[in-house]
Amino acid sequence: MIDDSKGEGRHRDDTPAKVRPLILIASQDLDFYLMLDHILRADDFRTALMDGADERARFSGENIFAIILDCRADSSFAADTYRQLKDDAAMRNILSIALLGPGAEQQHVELLKLGVDESFVRPIAPARLLLSLRARRSGVRPGYTSQEGRKPLVLGDLEMSLETYRVHRDGKEIHLGPIEFRLLRHLIKNPGRVFSRNELIASAWPKGVHVSPRTVDMHISRLRSSLTRVSKGDLIRTVRSAGYSLEEPESC
Repeated sequence: MIDDSKGEGRHRDDTPAKVRPLILIASQDLDFYLMLDHILRADDFRTALMDGADERARFSGENIFAIILDCRADSSFAADTYRQLKDDAAMRNILSIALLGPGAEQQHVELLKLGVDESFVRPIAPARLLLSLRARRSGVRPGYTSQEGRKPLVLGDLEMSLETYRVHRDGKEIHLGPIEFRLLRHLIKNPGRVFSRNELIASAWPKGVHVSPRTVDMHISRLRSSLTRVSKGDLIRTVRSAGYSLEEPESC
């Protein structure tokens, strides 16, 4: 456990908890935590340090907004912590962001398999991290006006609201991570059209971030699994050597 008895505190909470979203920071580096805390508090978030997965009971009853994982090349702490957190039903739909330190890039695929929503290689501009957090907090995706997001996008029994950041199929709500949400948004706006992996990368990932074709396939697989979990019928069509498309249910 980190000794943070210098007075900084383990739970940064300068205003009433109920009005500020709580972000857990899973890290064994107090200085790294304090740096993130400074950035996030300036954007009206509050933070708490989590330096062990066994601490999750400490946050029982908290309305947790997101968890940020500090991934280091010489440590499996972040992956191990997130793996245990995923066993807690209350933590499964929380936004998860992995910050990969130098040499930790190889953890990306493992974290993706575990269900981490987004990964960034450090150093990362604070604005990029805050963009992902603000988008989830506001419920409106970046680059869309409220007028554009007001009318839901519909394809068969699938309905997607860009304004409220909600997806339903057959009347049942589907919880998607940011990448899966962007992929679905791009596909549902162009039903039947086949998009290459490079086109999907451009639509769902920040500019300048290296994304491999395998990463696209894994996110599409997660999106497909989420869509078929609540209703029968695979809406995503795989076109070998070409890419993916979203099809009308009756044509799948």
